[in-house]
Amino acid sequence: MAYEVKGVVARSKGAPVTVETIVVPDPGPGEAVVDVQACGVCATDLHYREGNINDDYPFLLGHEAAGTVAAVGEGVTNVEVGDYVILNWRAVCGQCRACLKGELQYCFATHNAAQQMTLADGTPLSPALGIGAFVEKTLVHSGQCTKVDPAAPATAAGLLGCGVMAGVGAAINTGAVKRGESVAVFGCGGVGDAAIAGAKLAGAT
Repeated sequence: MAYEVKGVVARSKGAPVTVETIVVPDPGPGEAVVDVQACGVCATDLHYREGNINDDYPFLLGHEAAGTVAAVGEGVTNVEVGDYVILNWRAVCGQCRACLKGELQYCFATHNAAQQMTLADGTPLSPALGIGAFVEKTLVHSGQCTKVDPAAPATAAGLLGCGVMAGVGAAINTGAVKRGESVAVFGCGGVGDAAIAGAKLAGAT
């Protein structure tokens, strides 16, 4: 049985967002429904609303989220109902050359849930970054769920899915910061603070 929940939708370029009824289907094979406990507000959501990413309106906004698994579909083994998870933009395939080399960040065949969430009238929604988490429940591929310590507050854990990943990744992966180097970060919002944390983890000053 599908779920009817409330979510935040951008219907057209630049228009004010609206809170609407969202229909979330039961999870199909490989999918999971997650009860969203917290979702950060990211500039990417503004870019979706402004049409700076694509024009697949209406968008179900939100992507920087944590919550608990409410239901899983056939064949799901990596999470189960009740698990506390953060949400990833894409599920990796696990089979391509990059995945087999252990370089999951270069997966050639990432994917999201096969089914679509819709408005009450059946209009298909485009979930932001394949997640759409400004909503009470969201449908994702189970591979988009990463289990984390349930003691972590959802308001902090959710940031791992975007701001922390972007900032720490900028320092450790893109910047290849090394022990003993010094680093300057310009712009210390969520991503900038995470870049500082990443540089410190790498041993820089």
